[in-house]
Amino acid sequence: MIAIVFIFGVIGAFIYATIVGAGPAHLPWAEAIMLIGLFLAFFGAGVHVGAALGCLGLVAGFLLSERPFWLYIGQTLWTTNTNFVLVSVPLFLLMGEIMLRAGLSNRLYSAMGVWLNRFPGGLLHTNIASCAVFSAISGSSVATAATMGSVALPYFRGTHHNPRMVLGSLAAGGALGNLIPPGITFIVYALITETSVGALYVAAIGPALLVVALFALVIIVHGFRHPAPAGPRATSAQKWQSLLDLIPTLLLMGLVLGTIYTGVATPTESAAFGVVGALLLGAWERKLSWPLLRDSLSGTALATSMIGLILLGAYLLNFVLSSVGVPQALASAVGSLPFPPWVLMLFIIGFYIALGTFMEGFSMIVTTIPVIFPLVKALGYDPIWFGVIVTMLVEIAMISPPDGTILYVLQGMRQPPGPIEDVFVGVMPFLAVYIFAVFLLLWQPGIAMWLV
Repeated sequence: MIAIVFIFGVIGAFIYATIVGAGPAHLPWAEAIMLIGLFLAFFGAGVHVGAALGCLGLVAGFLLSERPFWLYIGQTLWTTNTNFVLVSVPLFLLMGEIMLRAGLSNRLYSAMGVWLNRFPGGLLHTNIASCAVFSAISGSSVATAATMGSVALPYFRGTHHNPRMVLGSLAAGGALGNLIPPGITFIVYALITETSVGALYVAAIGPALLVVALFALVIIVHGFRHPAPAGPRATSAQKWQSLLDLIPTLLLMGLVLGTIYTGVATPTESAAFGVVGALLLGAWERKLSWPLLRDSLSGTALATSMIGLILLGAYLLNFVLSSVGVPQALASAVGSLPFPPWVLMLFIIGFYIALGTFMEGFSMIVTTIPVIFPLVKALGYDPIWFGVIVTMLVEIAMISPPDGTILYVLQGMRQPPGPIEDVFVGVMPFLAVYIFAVFLLLWQPGIAMWLV
């Protein structure tokens, strides 16, 4: 309903802008509104986001550009494809695929459960903690939710835990895949805005710890309000064994993040180290085989192709928008509004939260950042800080009903199946504290910037 109202609103605004005129002649307001209306029309028709962006870029170029923009398409797309930072995306995806198929994620979840099932909320804490640890080696929210969901859901069959809280905690934990380094969203943001990936990773540490703590608080409150029988107390031998089960994951996490933070390797090079480490761990576990490699490469190719198509379409559209001056005009207009910067930032955050209710998170960042980023710089905000904020907003979009990607991933994994309302209701407490964390970061930016 929000999308439909918005579509009619922008169409009406375009008609008004065309007939009456929208401000000074040098500001392409009518063109910008027309592009928004066309994109929402593509999105509402169910066209794939990458194809919609590419078609919209071509249409906008033919209608708006005063120069033969098609002469520059090849160079624009080639420059995007050959960017060194982008190589890390398929490498991080491949590392997560190998970890999943080698069975290391199952050992991770079991080991975390031994230590956390005695706390109020029981195994629900294990959902958050295992997702947080796995996020540090996967870099993808969808991959984290799918992997840990497939491992965790069988543990809760026949237990006294509320299925809504089980699904909600898994969705919230899965969303951490983008915020906890090496999140892929940071790489894409750095690619678009030409900022430092390493600085973004460092800035994300404080907010990630904050969000994990808030999620744990939600589970503790739920555990006190709805107490469930505590899990069996682990013996000393079981605790020591669980620590041994954590070693492979911690080694891989240390290899990836350690090489980045110590300056030994760039994020792209550390992703390559991570793939080699995952292969060695798979061989050590005697799980490495040709079928495992084939399935891992196939899954990585599918995900990379989807991301690559969206990026190519977004870069083509961004090239046309920049050539007609839409981002520059918007930044100038917003910067001249008689409001303090924090009020305008509240509008930007609210825009992303509303957009996330009907638009997929990754698509949201590649289509809006080229326009929003100049506004943020004009308002005087730090690009690294905003990168953390927008990544958190992308995660909120991925768990926001009715279009949250992670919610449908978990719904499809439920056995036996149940109503989608369980996932929607279960994620709401976590969604609320996540939004609270964003506003807390706006109030206290030092949470992100103290390490940087």
